Amino acid sequence: MAIKTPDWWYRKNAQGAPWWRPALWPLSRLWLAVNASKASNAKPYRSSLKVISIGNVTLGGSGKTPVADEILRRLNTAVGLSRGHGGSLPGPVLVNPQTHDAAQVGDEPLMLAQRHTFWIARDRAAALRAIEATDATTVVVDDAHQNLTIAKDVHILVVDGDTRDGAWPFGDGGICPYGPLREPLAQGLARADLVVLWMPDDFIPAPDLLALFADKPVFVARLTAQKPAIDGPLLAFAGIAKPWKFEATLRNLGCDLAGMTAFGDHEPFSDGQLEALQSEASRLNARLITTEKDWIRLSPSWRDQVTYLPIRAGFEDESGFAAVVTQHLSA
Repeated sequence: MAIKTPDWWYRKNAQGAPWWRPALWPLSRLWLAVNASKASNAKPYRSSLKVISIGNVTLGGSGKTPVADEILRRLNTAVGLSRGHGGSLPGPVLVNPQTHDAAQVGDEPLMLAQRHTFWIARDRAAALRAIEATDATTVVVDDAHQNLTIAKDVHILVVDGDTRDGAWPFGDGGICPYGPLREPLAQGLARADLVVLWMPDDFIPAPDLLALFADKPVFVARLTAQKPAIDGPLLAFAGIAKPWKFEATLRNLGCDLAGMTAFGDHEPFSDGQLEALQSEASRLNARLITTEKDWIRLSPSWRDQVTYLPIRAGFEDESGFAAVVTQHLSA
């Protein structure tokens, strides 16, 4: 199910939260109880492969997929693995970008499979067993910080470090749906071996945010994107956890943005929605643009009519980040 992320989730004091927010408190207690039950019954599978976990403590929008993309690019013998959120296939399945679509394997796996060997499976332990039969030596598991069914050699926690205009990556500490956290912050931080702060260009991490990670190695990753080589205005749309970030990126690149439409995270686009966007773009003499994750969910015919903005992770201290990861893998 596609969820539109409320922006008050990511305000330090939940500023702008609706008056009925307290009604969500019991649901957050239920969320915690269910996850505690899963944790108490978990028996992590220890693979012969080296396992790198990339995840976060909030529901989406932290930048973990670009980080996974970058690590896979740097590790030639590594393959990727995720649950395949939004896909119908249970797996284990080796994603084939020529024959699979996002409805089968999920948008992020299909996107990453364009560049890397990538698997999906709801049962991550079963996937590791399948990958052990290949020549892979390392598996980069996307969105696995809360998955306790597999043992990991290194836990990388990705955090959105943009604290401008009252933003705060963990809100007021509320658990979903009362707030953005999947688990209590202290609990999630305790499992992390290192933290990647996803930062806007030329923005320095806030001291009170860095203080939370005082006992962890912290590495800053910057968004790298190039202005699309398109003349004229752009009409943007996105179905991601924080669509306002996509809009800000386009504006910061100096794009002539004629408008922006936000959809729910991972939301499938209907022909009617796309036709309405195309009609509005024609009226404005604009070109449609979206994120790569959204673009990969489009049909081939719609991909020809929509441009996407590639985004990559660039580490400020690439050698330091690689050294810490290598140290954990060698332990």
